Amino acid sequence: MHPKAQALHPRTTKIYVKVASETDNTGYVVPKSITWTDGKKYTIDAVKDFRPADTVGSGLSGDCYTVVIKGQMKHLFYEQMDRRFNGRYGRWFVEVQE
Repeated sequence: MHPKAQALHPRTTKIYVKVASETDNTGYVVPKSITWTDGKKYTIDAVKDFRPADTVGSGLSGDCYTVVIKGQMKHLFYEQMDRRFNGRYGRWFVEVQE
């Protein structure tokens, strides 16, 4: 790969995290906090955007939430593990640069 292409598309790793969320009466899921693998908890100050997002390379469908944590915009993904359960079985992850 060309060196500049690497700089434009850094490699990322999925880090699976625990997420506390609320579901409103329409079924919309609102993530409220993320607990990192070391147990540290981060409150989500706001959800700025939500969109369906296939999980690249896995063939799984999912969702991407653009959230604000301590004033910084981050992407939080929900990966649907089995479509037979209509999105009720999955896991949350964030992507970090390697």
